[in-house]
This record gives sequence, structure tokens and C-alpha cells, in this order.
Amino acid sequence: MILAESPRRQRVTRLVNWGHWFALANIAIAMIIASVFIFSSPSPGTALGALYLVFNWFGHIGFMTFSGFVIFILPLCYLATNPRIIKFAASAIAATGLALMAFDALLFNRTGFHLSFSSADLLRNEAQNQISQFGLQQWMYLLLLFVVWLGFQLVLANALWKRVERLQHHKIGTPVTGFFLTCFVASHAIHVWADAELYQPIVKQDNMFPLSYPATAKTTMSRYGLLDLERYKERKQLQFDPQIHQVTYPTEPVYCNIEADRTLALVVQTDDTPLPDMPQFDLREMNNYFSTASSLDGLILTTLFGVPEIYRDTLEQKRPVLLALPVGLGMPVSIHVDEALPASMLDGYRQPVSNNHAGLHIAFLSGDKIADMLSDDVFAQSDVIIATGFSEDGGTRRGKLLTTLDVKGSIASTEDLAPTVLNALGCAAPVQFYSTGQNLLQPQRNWLVSTSGEKVVVLHNQQMIEVLSNGSFEISDIDSRERSNDPLNVDLLSRAIKHLTHFSR
Repeated sequence: MILAESPRRQRVTRLVNWGHWFALANIAIAMIIASVFIFSSPSPGTALGALYLVFNWFGHIGFMTFSGFVIFILPLCYLATNPRIIKFAASAIAATGLALMAFDALLFNRTGFHLSFSSADLLRNEAQNQISQFGLQQWMYLLLLFVVWLGFQLVLANALWKRVERLQHHKIGTPVTGFFLTCFVASHAIHVWADAELYQPIVKQDNMFPLSYPATAKTTMSRYGLLDLERYKERKQLQFDPQIHQVTYPTEPVYCNIEADRTLALVVQTDDTPLPDMPQFDLREMNNYFSTASSLDGLILTTLFGVPEIYRDTLEQKRPVLLALPVGLGMPVSIHVDEALPASMLDGYRQPVSNNHAGLHIAFLSGDKIADMLSDDVFAQSDVIIATGFSEDGGTRRGKLLTTLDVKGSIASTEDLAPTVLNALGCAAPVQFYSTGQNLLQPQRNWLVSTSGEKVVVLHNQQMIEVLSNGSFEISDIDSRERSNDPLNVDLLSRAIKHLTHFSR
């Protein structure tokens, strides 16, 4: 005897089938909205990071949207008896959920935050600023926008309801479910490895999508000897993001006076030829001077801004305090360089070496041209700073600092040049407002921190500590460059990295 399904069972079955198709359509819409999070974030930079991004995008957004269907819509399919009520309720839920995701995407694009309790204060301030400018027309527009969006969901729900039997013949449920499940599992599996290795192209994506909690397994891995938990915590403390996208430079307005009638020459050598004698100057020599720039463009920007190469891309459209402050106070400033300058806003300062005005001269020249420039009468009674050691081969190289100024301290780098020049001219503004270096006339630190490529370099106590972005490090002797087995000074290194990135937002 064959028993026919009851009308209620048939209705429930059809509603459940319709609900799955409705969920799939909204997963596709949610993924389009979620692309805003991807375009608002820096690119992973590696093939593995990009692969994880794709897996996480499909897996997390698919899982989050389908979970909303299971929690809010699927129970209604079994409880309610009127399909119209189900379709309207499901459309309202979907419209509200996707509207919240769109709002979260806009908030993330603007501030880098997601909707959460921790961002409530920021959200309230943003909302108050915007709502205070809203009139009746704007409120009506927002209401109309939501009504249109709800109407679209109703049209979609009815279209799928009418075609649900036809859609069931396509039999795509198993492969689609398998695809999203594979993406979900693969993204979490990759993240377990990336978290253990502190692999930055993946770890930095942790906050990309809303309600994202990637899997970690540090405790389990350490229990089976697959991870040294103490070493992991040490590396975690030292990790940093080498891709800085937003900066505050200077961190505070720089107010100070300078002696605008003085003449000072800052000359940075761009090759490794021996410098000729310059007996007209009483030059002091500092041997522990280091240059870490990997290119001439990087050397120019590092010298002018007083910050390492890690900030190069974000500072090309900003004006260095070393240039803007003297010019603003009436002091002529010239840059002398044979090659093209790395930023167009610097072109207005470029002058030929033969321009012998009084004021501040900043030159980037080869060794054989430095003596010719400084032989000009305008520099006869001026202060001079000459920095050597740069090489386009890259890496941290030791040079010399030759100067008529009364420099102190035992160690210096390119980042110290800008604050030293400004202080020599009489500016007493705090150095940390505009530089990661220090004033060598009154140094406050016996260590220095800079970057070379994507490595942080810390020099202290005749040791060079090089740290990769994932927190792994190597200690070597400054003189011999032989690897050292001395214990790592984690406190110093953590402090140095924080100091290095204090312009980053």
C-alpha cells in the first residue's frame, strides 16, 4: 500500500527546498557585498596568502549566510502554514542581514572596524556626526532604499518559489555544499599553520571579515611537541606588519624657532669611493654610523623625513619637516642631487650645486663631487655634516659621520640626520613628533632601530638584531657579522619595534 504525503508535508518539503535556493542566492549577494572588505584591505602579497583569501572569502561568507538561514528561516518552514508569510519573513530577515553587512562594509572601509561592542563608541560618534546633518529628505531616501531592497528580496523569493520544482532537477546541492565546505575547512586548516608560523600574509587577514574567528591549535600542537609555545609567544611579541598604509606625520604640530641666517650643509655620499681631504673644516669623526636604505630613493626619503624605508610609500606625498619648517621661517633650502628625486613635491627644492646661497643645503652626491661642492666660499664658515656608507647592494652598512658639530653618543643612523640638523639650527621641538631618529647633539638612546627591506634592524651593544615580519630573528656581531648565540633582549626589541611604528595608524 502506498501512502501519499499529506498536504502539510508537501508544503514543508517545498518550503525547505525553496529555502535552500533562497539561501544560495543570498550567499552570492553576500559575497559581492563582502568584496568591499577585500578591496578595503591590503593585498596579501603572496600566492599562499591570496589562496587563503579566496578560501576564506567563499568559506566564511558562505558559512555565515547559511547559518543565518538555518537559525532564522529554516525553523519557520516547519512552524508556519502560510507560504506567503514565510516568504515575506525570509525576505525581511535577508534584507536586514545584508543591509547590516553592507553597513559594516562601509564602516570597515572608513575606519577599519567592524560592528561590535568595542566599536560602539566610534560608531556612535560617527552616527551623531552624520545624523546631525540629515534632513527629512535624507531620512526618506534611506527608508526608500531599504524598501527597494526589501522589494528585491520579495521578487527573488517569489521567483524562486515559482521555479522550485524546475530548479530541483539541476541536482547541484551536493557539489555546491562540497565546494563551500572544502573552502571553509581549507581556510581554517591553512590558518592553523599560518598562526603557528606567524605567517604575516595570512595572519594579517584575521580581522578582514565580520564575525571571523579563524582556527588556531597552539596548545594542542605544543602538547605533541610540534610547537615551542614559549618561542611562539616571544615571536608573537616581536611580529610587525611591514606594509604601512596610513601614517600620521608629524604626530603633533612642530613649533619652534630657527636661526634663519645660518648656513649648514648636510651631504650624504651615494657611492663608496674614498673621500678627499677637506682641511678647511675641523671635522669630528663618528665611526659607528649606519646606513640601511636599499636604494637611492629610499636614502633620500629616509634622510629628509628622518624615518626608515618602511614608511617610504606613504610619505611620498607629504612634506618633510626638515624642508617645510626652515622655508616657513624664511630660510632658503636647496636639494642637490644628480638623479631624479623620488617624489614630485621635492622638485621645487632642487637646485644645481653651483647655487651658493646662504641657508640649508642638502646634497646627495658621489665622493668626488663632495669636495668640489664644499670648496665654495659660502661654506667657509658654515657647519657641515657628511654621511657615508650607503650602497645600493642593500643591507645594513657601516659608514662614517664627519661633522663640524659637537655630536655625542656612540652610534648613529641616517634617521638621526634630520633631527640633528634642525636642532643645530635652533629648533627645540620634540624629535619624536617628526622622526624615529634622535638629535646627536643631545642623544637620549644608546641603541638605534631602522629597517632594511622587510627586516627590522636593531643595533645595540655591538650587536645587530635582525627581525623578520613574522617575529623570527637573528643576532650577529656588528664587526665580524658572525652569528651570535647570546640570549635575545626581548624588552629592548619590543620597545624598538613600537618606537619604529609609532607614526603608523
